Amino acid sequence: MKTLLAIVGPTGVGKTELSLTIAELLGSPIVNADSRQIYRELPIGTAAPTASDQARVKHYFVGTHSLSEDYNAGQYERDVMTLLDRLFAEHDTVVLSGGSMMYVKAVCEGLDTMPFVSPDLRTALREAYEQNGLAWLQAEVAAADPDYWREVDHRNPQRLLHALEICRASGKPFSAFRKGQQKKRPFRVVKIGLTRDRDELYSRINQRVLQMMAAGLKQEAERVISWRECNSLQTVGYKEMFRCIDGEWTEEEAVRMIQQNSRHYAKRQLTWYRADAAVHWINLSHTDTQAALQEILAYLK
Repeated sequence: MKTLLAIVGPTGVGKTELSLTIAELLGSPIVNADSRQIYRELPIGTAAPTASDQARVKHYFVGTHSLSEDYNAGQYERDVMTLLDRLFAEHDTVVLSGGSMMYVKAVCEGLDTMPFVSPDLRTALREAYEQNGLAWLQAEVAAADPDYWREVDHRNPQRLLHALEICRASGKPFSAFRKGQQKKRPFRVVKIGLTRDRDELYSRINQRVLQMMAAGLKQEAERVISWRECNSLQTVGYKEMFRCIDGEWTEEEAVRMIQQNSRHYAKRQLTWYRADAAVHWINLSHTDTQAALQEILAYLK
């Protein structure tokens, strides 16, 4: 049985370096599962694997798409499954690494099939949300799909917008399409979750934001601001930088908010992955790299 080794965990925990090390040890390629690192215009703000990282290990889905393209988790599932057919013909193990929850779920478990949403509808709903605010969006989803409203995070506009898009595009509740049935995969999935003590993780996140700024995050945001309405830029780092560029925030305020929102995102990631009983956890605050590698190898046996 071929094995997909999924390395997951919160932003800033150290997934990239450990994935590189275990992939080198196994002679395996890495399939990226970060929904923003696939965009070639965003290497700094997404902390994408560098050229030297990619020289060490062959990566897939890093800088392969443009912000001008409409890409989502459903397409990613189809593309990765096709790629894995080829990779498993050459490798016994393939490493999947990233923190985008839906992208990891798409490959490991599969997603429900959703109806097509036109770019025009998506843009119109996003503009309506920006004009009317979160309370409007919450009321629209509550009215369109009461069942989904009872379980969704009411403070997460991305999930609310996605549900409303499906409701408007199909004329049916979003929950009608959520079957939640795990798809059978022709390979074994081993999930490794990386974590650290909270203070250390938050310190790493804060420092990484400063490193991004030093590397040119603001300049990168200026280069892509014409695409600011794209779904792919409704993400931590760029939203705050756009407000800085607009003159609404100072650079110091934007940095502080990126750090805060990154910490909040890390908390949501940990909550999501900790709900998955299949994840084997390794705390990197208490385990050195060599011990972590040996633990992962033990799970692969």
